[in-house]
Amino acid sequence: MIDGETALFGFIAHPARHSRLPRMHNLSFDHWGLNARYLAFDVAPDQLAGTIAGIRSMGIAGVNLSMPFKQTVVPLLDELTPRAQRIQAVNTIKNVHGKLIGDSTDGAGVFQDLQHQGLHLTGKRVMVLGAGGAGKAIIAAALDYGVASVTVFKRNNERFSAVKRWLEQLSQTTSVELKLVAYEDHQQMQQVAQSSDLIINATNIGMTTTGIPLPLETIRQLKPQQTVYDVIYQPLETTFLRLARQQGCHTHNGLGMLIWQGALAFEFWTGKPMPVAAVRQDMLASIQASQPIAARA
Repeated sequence: MIDGETALFGFIAHPARHSRLPRMHNLSFDHWGLNARYLAFDVAPDQLAGTIAGIRSMGIAGVNLSMPFKQTVVPLLDELTPRAQRIQAVNTIKNVHGKLIGDSTDGAGVFQDLQHQGLHLTGKRVMVLGAGGAGKAIIAAALDYGVASVTVFKRNNERFSAVKRWLEQLSQTTSVELKLVAYEDHQQMQQVAQSSDLIINATNIGMTTTGIPLPLETIRQLKPQQTVYDVIYQPLETTFLRLARQQGCHTHNGLGMLIWQGALAFEFWTGKPMPVAAVRQDMLASIQASQPIAARA
């Protein structure tokens, strides 16, 4: 029951009504008997500063953010966690008596999911396809999980040089080997795919567009000991995952990333673990019952 003591949390994006996060977090609040509710707020881009001021003045306990606010919100916050500092972007804010602390749980959600499904990450060679918002969060988070190397494939466009400089800066703070390769270099792509322990698709290929993020001949050379992860969760099995599964690979869709980034945010706010098994069951049923939706970052 909502009363004068109810803590308010929310999701801020534009658009925002598509989000599954209210379902996830309200189920978790109910599980623990917490007097809290989570709502979605569709905020126009030019209203972000006023929204952040409102979070402070009204004592809203915490929020998640998505596009187009993950980077533009940074100057409006008081503090960033180390993983948010690496990418200068946040998807979670905690309000501590008016002090707003930003965190990035997206990338860590992938590795938490893999760990809880039994994959040992120490010493693994990781291949990441794409270096947009999700890709950068995954690359930065990988540094916290003991992997040996991360090879990033990105289109050779106007952002290529900026991503290269960012990886060079990251390299100065870690022993993890970081390398950027042009997406168009199919020869290196094939070589890296064959030698990688973990391949992560952080592009939207397979959700908003048809096709696969690796050439078909490269996928057909994958081996059963390799793990393939796709951040897409609708459809639950992309063509890429289906082809990798047919090669015997261990495959995972992005539902685990969605749940575990939420679990990290929930614990950041409340100090309590999210009931992940119950949330997964509920989210899976919700996705299976819904029609395919257009992609949103």
